[in-house]
Amino acid sequence: MDDRLIKFFLGELNNAERLQLLKEISNNDSLKNEFISLQNVFSLSDVLKQRGDEEKAQKSFQQFIKQIHIKRRNETLKIISKIAAIAMILIASSVFVTLYFVKNDISNIKNTLYVPAGQRAQLTLQDGTIVWLNAQSTLIYPSHFSNKERKVILKGEAYFNVAKNHRKPFIVETQNIQLKVLGTQFNVYNYPNTDYSQVALIEGSIKIYQHHKESEGIILKPNEEATIRNGKFTVAKIDNPNHFLWKDGIYCFENERLIDIIKQLQLYYDVTIKVEDPEIFNVRYTGKFRQRDGINEILHIIRKIQQFNIVTDENNNIITITK
Repeated sequence: MDDRLIKFFLGELNNAERLQLLKEISNNDSLKNEFISLQNVFSLSDVLKQRGDEEKAQKSFQQFIKQIHIKRRNETLKIISKIAAIAMILIASSVFVTLYFVKNDISNIKNTLYVPAGQRAQLTLQDGTIVWLNAQSTLIYPSHFSNKERKVILKGEAYFNVAKNHRKPFIVETQNIQLKVLGTQFNVYNYPNTDYSQVALIEGSIKIYQHHKESEGIILKPNEEATIRNGKFTVAKIDNPNHFLWKDGIYCFENERLIDIIKQLQLYYDVTIKVEDPEIFNVRYTGKFRQRDGINEILHIIRKIQQFNIVTDENNNIITITK
């Protein structure tokens, strides 16, 4: 048996050691079974305390620990069986096991998923919610949601298909807004260092509000998108439904200026694109591109519509566009 389990119940682990052990328990069935066995005896010792026989409870727990050390020295199945039998005799009652406080600690453990430039990722959260993350995006989420809410933190762009749970709202927190839903599909665009955020609702219902101002929030209807700029909300119909094909690895631009396309490509591929002739900015393009083709291939396809030169500085990660 892992010595940390005994120290856990004796309160001899610090917070970092305790959380690390709980994380390992959630991913290791053998360790979890040992934890449960030890928890049974410890919990039932507390039951004996409540009935006024604290000394007997303490002796029972000490005897169980002694048997664990015997098992460790001999490491035989026969002695393990005897220890289990002794433990059952000592507790002399039915076993009621709960991992409530374990789940409570696990819910405080945060995972971070970062998607590099030129990539995308998909993951399923503990409640069944499916999340697609676009390039250069980060999602911070718990291993196990709390009893009151399901909350994640997003930097970048993500598409959510939220599992329905009317008793436990799903909350997405970004750098300047929050979204609250019960079960729906929506896209959130919220990259740092951009001058706006955008939320598009595909189906269901969603409430958007600034931090600590939920009462002033707005509710979107399906096929609506809200643009947030300088703290102000603007709601309109979704103008380019194909934009969300990014989660399938396709970037789609529809009658968009080159300057706006370049801004997106810089975010998606973590590259600096310089345009020396401003006139090129206003040329509009429509097209679909595969993410895996890469930034250079996409620019070569675009220039077939309006000719321009492409100079790549790989050492400094800069692409220069000229006439």
